[in-house]
Amino acid sequence: MAKKRRNVNMPRPNIMWLWSAITLVIVGYWIFNNEESAPVKSDWAAVEQMVANGDIEKIVVVNRDEARVVLKDGKVDSLRETDLRYKNIPKSGHQFFFNIGSVDSFKSDLEKAEEQTGNSVVLTFENEKPWYDSWLMGLLPWVVMIGIWFLIMRGMSRGGGAQGGIMNVGKARAQEFDKEDADKRVTFKDVAGLEEAKVEIMEIVDFLKNAPKYRELGAKIPKGALLVGPPGTGKTLLAKAVAGEANVPFLSISGSDFVEMFVGVGASRVRDLFDQAKKKAPCIVFIDEIDAIGRARGRNAGFSGNDERENTLNQLLTEMDGFQTNAGVIILAATNRADILDKALMRAGRFDRQIEVGLPELHERREIFDVHLRKLKLDKELDRDFLAKQTPGFSGADIANVCNEAALIAARHNKESVGKEDFLAAVDRIIGGLERKNKVISPQEKKTIAYHEAGHATVSWLLEHANPLVKVTIIPRGKALGAAWYLPEERQITTREQMMQEMASLLAGRIAEEKFFGHLSTGALNDLERVTKMCYAMVAYYGMSDEVGSLSFYDSTGQSDMAFTKPYSERTAQQIDDEVRTLIAKARAMAEQVIDEHRDGLVELAELLLEREVVFTEDVERIFGKREKSA
Repeated sequence: MAKKRRNVNMPRPNIMWLWSAITLVIVGYWIFNNEESAPVKSDWAAVEQMVANGDIEKIVVVNRDEARVVLKDGKVDSLRETDLRYKNIPKSGHQFFFNIGSVDSFKSDLEKAEEQTGNSVVLTFENEKPWYDSWLMGLLPWVVMIGIWFLIMRGMSRGGGAQGGIMNVGKARAQEFDKEDADKRVTFKDVAGLEEAKVEIMEIVDFLKNAPKYRELGAKIPKGALLVGPPGTGKTLLAKAVAGEANVPFLSISGSDFVEMFVGVGASRVRDLFDQAKKKAPCIVFIDEIDAIGRARGRNAGFSGNDERENTLNQLLTEMDGFQTNAGVIILAATNRADILDKALMRAGRFDRQIEVGLPELHERREIFDVHLRKLKLDKELDRDFLAKQTPGFSGADIANVCNEAALIAARHNKESVGKEDFLAAVDRIIGGLERKNKVISPQEKKTIAYHEAGHATVSWLLEHANPLVKVTIIPRGKALGAAWYLPEERQITTREQMMQEMASLLAGRIAEEKFFGHLSTGALNDLERVTKMCYAMVAYYGMSDEVGSLSFYDSTGQSDMAFTKPYSERTAQQIDDEVRTLIAKARAMAEQVIDEHRDGLVELAELLLEREVVFTEDVERIFGKREKSA
């Protein structure tokens, strides 16, 4: 006989309901349980007969409308024994009660009965509040105390958001997407681009679907996969698609959800998360931004006495590769800072695979545009290939933002559809910021900005390996007083010549200011910063200096133990500084030569900028001719 499987997903009984039931039983017993019997309702005829028999000691008129009869000692027992109707009358207090129409008539009837029988009865009058008043007054303090206790316990168990509070502080606050939630299900069809990542992760999906096929060959289920890539590239969406394709439950939690001010809470939440996952196996656990708890241990030794984060990481390592069996539970995690993660977390057996989720290529950007353009009312002549070419270096989230901004711009201008100009304006706004046409700029400042931007445009257009210009403007955007847009070539490696010409185009704005106005301004701050960083990278990282040699002081792991010392001597540091100045001087000479040779064209371009404020590729091509294409 097959053993009946216990339903592990049954909700646990709430102890609050048990305490509530006990309280109700106590209160009900107090109210309704009375050992003594209740008084019997009677009438004046029966009472008159009792007066004649001399059974009544006292009659109490309450609130001038009800008379209560108190029998003499010894009469109660004899009456209970002789008359079955009165066998349950109370032994103490009053035994009978009846309503009177008028106090005066009742007194008259009672006096007549006393005269006829010769028996006297004591008559008194009382005012009495309703019985429930005293009952409520006695019960009210208990109700208030029980209510306050109930609210406190409820707040402790549910306060601070879903599953938060003191009582549930050790519970994992994972968001669950069950396989029955068809409306929330995400599949690979909903994920545009990321073709290489999809291929690499499909094996995990196939294992969850066809686990016996792999187990027959002795293969073990992968413990986990780490999704690494820049922000906005779709790591979380890809993880949800894995769960959707495999049709298994999906538990999603952020790395910061494990971090708490209480000691031991992070480790407790890790244990609870894996307990939930085992009950739902096979399932997928997704930890977003795992670097919040997974950064290398011991990096802050001696600077912080709080090792709660390390305790949480230790518990995570134990759960992923401890003595417990997590069959059917696959861990997916995402981060854009894989270099700072602990080596023990990265090793095989915990995260068996590291999947790179990079920025989309040209054809992938077109697919992403196809996804986000479905809900927009578009111009029929809109070219998706053109949009993909105009957004190099954009992530999936950036492209979604471009589509939304374009729709907002079109609606702002009361258009019936979203067109090419709206998308270009959206790209400009995202890259450069909002136009600030009301910013006060003097004519001399405006002229300086025009020649500065014309210098950038001239050198970048005439140097073969510099990024080609798309448009240049002197309308302030964001913090910039002027801006130039380029369409960088999508390449995987960059040569020394390409970097030198790129630096020359960045320095061209400052050089144009010097040659035409004879002074320096602060407008070249961003250009100088980029040039300096690029040149130091050439010398110290890429080994592109003959003087320093083929050396690289770059730490790709991010776990260098030399955090407060340079990995080279002072002599080498001086060589790096001298070589950086030499390379920048060469780039500056290159830009000066181009500006001197095409001085008239630069002036024409600057005056055109002053006149129109925005100049496009066609205008630059008309002035300097067609641009040479790099090999």
